[in-house]
Amino acid sequence: MKPTIVIIGAGSAVFTRELLGDIFSFPELASVRVVLHDIDAERLETAEAIAHATARAAGARPEIITATDRRRALDGADYVINTIQVGMHDATVRDFEIPERFGLHQTIGDTIGIGGIFRGLRTFPVLAGIAADMSQVCPDAWLLNYTNPMAMNISYLHHVAPQLKVLGLCHSVHWTMVGLCELIGVPFEEVVYWSAGVNHQAWVLRWERAGQNLYPLLDERIAADPELRRRVRVDMYRRIGFYPTETSEHSSEYVPWYLRHPGEVERLRLNVGEYVGISEENLAEYARVRAELTHSDTLAIDASSTEYAPQVIHSMETDTARVISANVVNDGLITNLPDGVAVEVPTLVDTLGAHPIKFGDLPPQCAALNRSFLGPVDLAVRAAVDGDPRLVPAAAMVDPNTAATLTLDEIWQLCADLTIAHGNLLPEALRAPAQL
Repeated sequence: MKPTIVIIGAGSAVFTRELLGDIFSFPELASVRVVLHDIDAERLETAEAIAHATARAAGARPEIITATDRRRALDGADYVINTIQVGMHDATVRDFEIPERFGLHQTIGDTIGIGGIFRGLRTFPVLAGIAADMSQVCPDAWLLNYTNPMAMNISYLHHVAPQLKVLGLCHSVHWTMVGLCELIGVPFEEVVYWSAGVNHQAWVLRWERAGQNLYPLLDERIAADPELRRRVRVDMYRRIGFYPTETSEHSSEYVPWYLRHPGEVERLRLNVGEYVGISEENLAEYARVRAELTHSDTLAIDASSTEYAPQVIHSMETDTARVISANVVNDGLITNLPDGVAVEVPTLVDTLGAHPIKFGDLPPQCAALNRSFLGPVDLAVRAAVDGDPRLVPAAAMVDPNTAATLTLDEIWQLCADLTIAHGNLLPEALRAPAQL
């Protein structure tokens, strides 16, 4: 019987196109049943056209169904891919413009930080609804989550739906390793690597080719190129000893050292507010693809795309064993990080499911930074689970970049302003600002 794959938030047209291109590229998945769901009827119509055009380009013959009703879409699912963005571009703009009035700089704003906290709070009610629907109509399905803030979302789902089978998927580790191999001129296909930590702040702990440690080659490359040293990730690597697995723009937000200092922003060429531009580009790309579909019935498949969800589905359906980096709840996997919150670890995937690999202790300096990262993650989740508004500014108070930049009174006022601005998108118990 062919598996049923549901994409929630299928109106994220470009990402839907990449996911389906990867899925249809596997011969064993060429006739799957795909159900597309979005709350925006126009975007759902576009997603359906993308699905058919991508299938034709791949020579696949899937069954493609659309549904604006989420529960109907989920009925009978085997795999649920979550790509929602609650509030879309308007909410993203609010997450940047309001903190900027206080002098708080962000680059991406989707992970921790004030932007990540409020993105998480907007997302949690929808995640709770997805989890409740899945428990009723497809309790054995795998939820493959791409939506950020990843660590918050996986941790939240553990609290509200511990029985659900959940993997958090992100391509940051893969593309970090591709980029590192390009820097030193070594083919990516010839290396092996091992990383662990938290999503967007994991660490490349081993990186080898034919038994040779490749870090010394990276050291030589950095020493020879002053411009390379003007990257946050390189700066962190030189001081910490292990390379972080997200971009410099992302990495700058998770520590207190960079964004509050104009000189460091200039030295490390950081683009403050970058994600607002990325969000605008996504809107333009959606419009471009929609226009392209008016005069073409096929869409080219990106052969360089290597998303994890299609690989997970293929592995589970065909018993093709793979090891990927996945986000799961810590249960003794990383022994010097707290249990009950999401961590990113190597995970074996096969027909029996997903099997996170116990890592043990991270290097102490890496674990210390990850514990700082997990402070706002834990408190934002608990704010929603407990319905406690005071935990919202508490999450911001322990966030590294926010705490390094603003006074406590400014943090509380900023959280109040964002709470009012996001209004009914937030959990009901958190729609009134916390009071001192």
